[in-house]
Amino acid sequence: MSRPLRWIIGVVVVLAVLAVGGPFLYIHFFNGSTPAALTLPTAASSAAASSTAGSSTAGSSTAGPSTVTSSTVAGTWTVTTGSAVGYRVNEVLLGQNTTAVGRSSDVTGHLTIDGSTATAATFSVPMDTIHSDKSQRDAQFDGRIMNVSQYPTGTFALTQPIDLGTIPANGTIKDYAAHGNLTLHGTTKAVTFTLAAEIKNGQIEVQGDIPVLFSDYSIQNPSFAGFVTTQDHGTLEFLLVLAHA
Repeated sequence: MSRPLRWIIGVVVVLAVLAVGGPFLYIHFFNGSTPAALTLPTAASSAAASSTAGSSTAGSSTAGPSTVTSSTVAGTWTVTTGSAVGYRVNEVLLGQNTTAVGRSSDVTGHLTIDGSTATAATFSVPMDTIHSDKSQRDAQFDGRIMNVSQYPTGTFALTQPIDLGTIPANGTIKDYAAHGNLTLHGTTKAVTFTLAAEIKNGQIEVQGDIPVLFSDYSIQNPSFAGFVTTQDHGTLEFLLVLAHA
């Protein structure tokens, strides 16, 4: 084999290795780790099982009264510091699997509890405050995907009361079924999902995630020019910290 031919073959092999290995190295070594899913602080050590009526699991001990009653939780609760909402979408970047995550802490809203029933809840987030670790991804999100200039706000409104049953003790996680209207990209759809909640340090913490099929909300698939390919769905995840008004 002549030297020029060996040189050409060597270049082709190097380019092939870079095409496959480059994205792998970038994603797994230079791109940082994917943010973990939003969870309640004590959820990692709990095994709460969901049910319509609700099931409870004791979490770690926290400050506050160990006995919580319906009179303790009755009233209006508003979103406060520590809350977050965002998206999680699986994508393939140049043949390598990764997960895109965007978050915002600019959540507003309130929850109303009457006795042992959550009677109303509304929450919203300015869509242009949701950011990932990539400015290029955020530009696509704000523009062709979510068109935040035309549809600036994402909202959720509870449509059916939630029977809280026996109010769990401080620091105990309990799961509930929630029904509501989710509005994204100017389109409103009825959704049903499971949320986990606990009372801790005089606040209510609520965590959950809602599957989102992009076509249901007329959201353009985030895939971009063969460079990034995504699934046709993602997850809206949230962690709400609520203080008694």
